[in-house]
Amino acid sequence: MAQGVFQSIVSKQPYEGLISNIDSCGTGAYHVGSNPDSRTMSTLEDHGIADYKHTARKIHTSDFEKFDFIFAMDRDNLHDLQYIQRRVGSKARAKVMLFGSFSGRKHSEEISDPYYGARDGFDVAYEQCVRFSKNFLTQTFPQAKP
Repeated sequence: MAQGVFQSIVSKQPYEGLISNIDSCGTGAYHVGSNPDSRTMSTLEDHGIADYKHTARKIHTSDFEKFDFIFAMDRDNLHDLQYIQRRVGSKARAKVMLFGSFSGRKHSEEISDPYYGARDGFDVAYEQCVRFSKNFLTQTFPQAKP
């Protein structure tokens, strides 16, 4: 969901063209090759994002060389990513962060995985993805005034 939201936001002004490579993956291989959950897709569609396509994959060590930022949705995944980053060593250029550090609040937030819950968890995750994305973009590209 975070990828779909982020892609949607950066496809429009004032952020259009500022970010060229967006991807998402998991730290585990649970759903490799699968499409997004139908509840993710319906949540995105409810908010006008109807063109999101993605196939799940597991993170690769090369991702730490390829991307400028790698965001974790929760602290467990943040620790997993930091461990992989240490193994990559000096080749790793990506800044690994909790996405919720862009919550706009005093404390970082985690995006709870709504997979095992009810539909309203997807709505909460969507709101967080929008807020975190906009805050990240505002802080990273202050010259692009929304």
